[in-house]
Amino acid sequence: MVERTENENSYCFACGEENPIGLHLDFHFDGEYYIAEYETKREYQSYDGIVHGGIISTFLDEAMGGYLYEKGYTAVTARLSIRYREKTPIGVPIKIASWITSRRGNFVDMAAAVSLPDGTVTAEGTAKMAIVEE
Repeated sequence: MVERTENENSYCFACGEENPIGLHLDFHFDGEYYIAEYETKREYQSYDGIVHGGIISTFLDEAMGGYLYEKGYTAVTARLSIRYREKTPIGVPIKIASWITSRRGNFVDMAAAVSLPDGTVTAEGTAKMAIVEE
């Protein structure tokens, strides 16, 4: 596994603490799930009152890639698929979660979801992640 330095990715758009326009997502492991809670901001709005689909895609991609990164792997997204199920409203706390579904060699199949406080899933993602360094 790759040795990580504390501030190595501090400017990451999704999770970097130093990026002034970043999302500042703060993930943690809860069992086999990699989870972040986040209150969506108006700056990431699409149509009135809903989060832009590209931001939702970023949430899901970051959750899946970040999972592997935190486990010590350097991986890239080889394929990403998003299914938007419901609107994700601005100003509402959401939960972003990811997990591994399978692994074959250097390819890891991942899944992720964005959900509202009542459990409604607003978006789901799957990805094939390619591990480029262990």
